[in-house]
Amino acid sequence: MADAIRVLLVDDHQVVRRGLRTFLEVQDDIEVVGEAADGAEGVERAEELRPDVVLMDVKMPVMDGVEALRRLRELDNPARVLIVTSFTEQRTVVPALRAGAAGYVYKDVDPDALAGAIRSVHAGHILLQAEVAGALLSQEETNSGQGRGTSLTEREREVLGLIADGRSNREIARALVLSEKTVKTHVSNILMKLDLADRTQAALWAVRHGVTG
Repeated sequence: MADAIRVLLVDDHQVVRRGLRTFLEVQDDIEVVGEAADGAEGVERAEELRPDVVLMDVKMPVMDGVEALRRLRELDNPARVLIVTSFTEQRTVVPALRAGAAGYVYKDVDPDALAGAIRSVHAGHILLQAEVAGALLSQEETNSGQGRGTSLTEREREVLGLIADGRSNREIARALVLSEKTVKTHVSNILMKLDLADRTQAALWAVRHGVTG
């Protein structure tokens, strides 16, 4: 499965990991490359295995999922992290998204929907439910980044609007007739100019300030 999406499972419950592995291993385009029982081990395994996607629980011993996300960002690990949680409270999910998660699903998610979520975040999409996106926006200061948007070029604003629509770099490249390398450069410039950490924050900034694709 040379082209399969390489997935790391990080959850402190062995039964949960076993169930996830059992389902994912029957997917032709997904390969489970490893497991970890807490956030600290998850960070170590992510650095060792370099998976494409990490399925990460939030509440775990030793190191929770939010701190593990922060560590992965500090290490500049490229894995996309999809939170898999049984907690529906915004106070649990929002910090994980702020720490760099690409989205989240609940542990009772339909198996086919889980596979779809993995494919989606791997493609560069951001999975945000409306109520959580609203909570993230409401927690930002009203004038956060207001003046910085004026430094964006017209092309960068176009790219930002498409990020807000959940488009991957490949899809943005096709829509604007650009190379993926050029799109990546635009994304990096956008994050730098707006002083943002990742695409999730960029998407939220765009929604807040009315930048749409």
